[in-house]
Amino acid sequence: MNEKPNIIFILADDMGYGDFSYFNNGVSSTPVLDELIKEGVCLTQHYSASPVCAPARASLLTGRYPHRTGAIDTLQMNGLDRLSLKEMTIADVLQSNGYFTGLIGKWHLGAIDPRYHPNRRGFAEFVGFRGGWQDYYKWHLWYNDKLVKADGRYLTDVFTEEAIEFIKRHKKERFFLHLCYNAPHFPLQAPEEDVKPFIEKGKFTKGVCYIYGMIKRMDEGIGKILQCLRDEGLEKNTIVFFTSDNGPQFTGEGEWSIKRFNYNFRGCKGNVYEGGIRVPMVIKWPEILEKGKIINEMVHFVDWFPTILNICGIKIPENVKIDGQNVLDILKGERINYGKRFWQWNRLIPVRVSNIAMREGKWKLLKPPVPETMKFPERFGKIDAEYAYHPEKFTDIIKEPFPEFKIEKENPSELYNVEEDPFETRDLSSEYPEIVEKMERETDMWFEEVERERRNIKE
Repeated sequence: MNEKPNIIFILADDMGYGDFSYFNNGVSSTPVLDELIKEGVCLTQHYSASPVCAPARASLLTGRYPHRTGAIDTLQMNGLDRLSLKEMTIADVLQSNGYFTGLIGKWHLGAIDPRYHPNRRGFAEFVGFRGGWQDYYKWHLWYNDKLVKADGRYLTDVFTEEAIEFIKRHKKERFFLHLCYNAPHFPLQAPEEDVKPFIEKGKFTKGVCYIYGMIKRMDEGIGKILQCLRDEGLEKNTIVFFTSDNGPQFTGEGEWSIKRFNYNFRGCKGNVYEGGIRVPMVIKWPEILEKGKIINEMVHFVDWFPTILNICGIKIPENVKIDGQNVLDILKGERINYGKRFWQWNRLIPVRVSNIAMREGKWKLLKPPVPETMKFPERFGKIDAEYAYHPEKFTDIIKEPFPEFKIEKENPSELYNVEEDPFETRDLSSEYPEIVEKMERETDMWFEEVERERRNIKE
């Protein structure tokens, strides 16, 4: 096929493998996504760049590790979600090469300051919210530079409808649509008809019923978008990606607990065990990718920038240093010489010994989170929530020093063979001390390199 394809990249929020009914024996309801697996390819070793959303999204759009981009945490009112102005996004590159670009849904790479607005970061059209979350009924959305209040519709439905209208408006152009649903991220809200079937099963907490209801509604919306592609004659030349920014969140107590089946992966959102960073990826590209193929090779968020540009016949700009590699051959069922990948995240300012991991081949080294580094002042969270409901009140970020971490004890490194033990049940660090030493050394060098770049960011 010589014609450059359209790209629709759909990103869910806090959704894991275990949230697909395809992977949980029908516990949830995702018939559209399940069918997408059968019609496309499914990656079983696909990794986000971070166990939380803003850093992960920064890597996805730049092909670079989060630290390099400046987006290191979720706290938008502290400016820690900001994608540095020096960064070039994939939308920038596609737009300059003839693609019409649009972002619908969650941004979370600069909530305040017009310089960080999606319209200034390569997206010609933007309908969505700029922070980390929104109420699903009392929402505030930006339509480019205009702030619009809720009109009674459920937010997931708004994003679906806007995506369909985008496709119809630009069906005669090559387009890149980044559709960022906020489902199933909190707050736990869904139409009662979507929650009721799960409550009636009597198997889940009320919180999990709402999570599954939110996912069900999103799945139905994706079905409408795929039908729109068929109706407009765009299906054959449109690549559809679906993934999640990180693993599922496991917060809440009692009936509002949202801890649920995560395909038996260890961990969840917020940590670098597989459950926090290994996320679903399904890709449908008719007549190019083999239907129903399950791919077990490793792929990482930083790989999508170079891969999508390669698919579109566009060279990576010479002034951009990326961390990813083109994985198109992997998608076609071939094996390539794949590199090392790294992760690190904690609150406020990165700490080398906390929540850090490296994978090379079958080996994965990690240090669990240090509790002291996973906290932040309560007032930071309160002002983030205030922003979500009243974004019009805020014109600047909080500018105050962060509290210093006092680390009482560093956790020892753990080593896993994730090809034989994907659920990370057996720590092999005592059996292979030489591998631990080598990977610790490489992780330290990586951290110092990316942190040096982050520390030099001006804005």
